[in-house]
Amino acid sequence: MTSANFPECLSITLASEGGLSTDRNDPGNWTGGKIGKGILKGTKYGISAAAFPALDIRNLTLDDAKPIYKARYWDMIGGDALPSGFDLATFDYAVNSGPARAQRDAQTVIGAAADGTFGPITRLQAAGAGIGEIKALCARRLSFMQSLAIWKSYRKGWSARVAKIEAEAVAMFLRSQPGVDVKAALADEANEAEKAAATLRKAGAAIAVSASSGAGTGAALPAEPNLVVLGGLMLVGLIVAGVLVVKAMREKERADAYRAAETAIGR
Repeated sequence: MTSANFPECLSITLASEGGLSTDRNDPGNWTGGKIGKGILKGTKYGISAAAFPALDIRNLTLDDAKPIYKARYWDMIGGDALPSGFDLATFDYAVNSGPARAQRDAQTVIGAAADGTFGPITRLQAAGAGIGEIKALCARRLSFMQSLAIWKSYRKGWSARVAKIEAEAVAMFLRSQPGVDVKAALADEANEAEKAAATLRKAGAAIAVSASSGAGTGAALPAEPNLVVLGGLMLVGLIVAGVLVVKAMREKERADAYRAAETAIGR
């Protein structure tokens, strides 16, 4: 729990935030917060027209952006009082989706009232946040992203970012713990994610094969009315298989992110 973490957290977040973006299909680039509403000013260094409609986004400098990040995001989530790693996970979420939403989900995973404000109870509950809470917060963040209408357009980058932030946050937490072999612990996390991905892929493939072959039965074709039921069951099976494949891809992203964090140790 230290204000010294802000520069590192900001550096990690800025690595995911590019220069000026004026994508018309991104609601955040419009001063009105909706596509076509207001003026298309764009987003730069993660500072969006939707959040800061009065700013000259195009001419914003990094020195301009840093105090905004500190006052409007880091301080709003109580970053100085959060444990190492949990501060990064909450901060990056806040930059992406707003401090109130990030705070509510952070409060949910630590067992505090989800009111979106940082108070004494949240401070107390957050003190015990560790790896489990970091993972839970990142999972809730991804779930929120998946609920957005623009998820299909940005899912690849968003999903990779959340995986990266989870791994970086876990690494930060591990480094704050005395006597921990951080590199070995990150390798364990990567191995677990790789095993989960393999299990999910295998289960998805098995269900897909079974569904495609009519549940794998060698029985004679059923009476015509039952073909509708069989078709429905096959469709459900294929949908379940697809969900498992997507989850496997997510676990692979997490594994890759943990491997990258592991490799970065000792550089």
